[in-house]
Amino acid sequence: MNLTTLYPFLEERKLRKRVGRGSASGLGCTSGKGNKGQNARSGGGVRPGFEGGQMPLQRRLPKHGFKNAFFKVEYAIFNLDWLTTFFKGKNEILLEDIYSHKLCSVGTPVKILGSGSISNIVTIEAHKFSRSALKKLHEVGGQAKIIEK
Repeated sequence: MNLTTLYPFLEERKLRKRVGRGSASGLGCTSGKGNKGQNARSGGGVRPGFEGGQMPLQRRLPKHGFKNAFFKVEYAIFNLDWLTTFFKGKNEILLEDIYSHKLCSVGTPVKILGSGSISNIVTIEAHKFSRSALKKLHEVGGQAKIIEK
């Protein structure tokens, strides 16, 4: 294999623009930047969003909404039927079990949802439960231990 035989071939490759190499090149003298002005200087040009002194768009539009992302709590979500099949044979599912099986990272709050159906009596420990999950657990005779953070 030779680098000169690789596709696209040398003739088909677009050559870079060489500026400031004499007037015969077509890009000599001012190197395609025009005469004087801010854009002709090194490092010249305006920042993104600058509209020449006119009030920029991001300041003309109104602020909208409420941002409270710093205090937002992200829960690791598990369905009842999935948890009971994963921990088959156990009648007590603790947070330590969920963390030790690496189902979510340690310290992440856990919420249990009531999707599916369960048949065995089980006690589940979590930070939050949905109404349907609590209802299904109590119907079977199980318990829901809610942990305060």
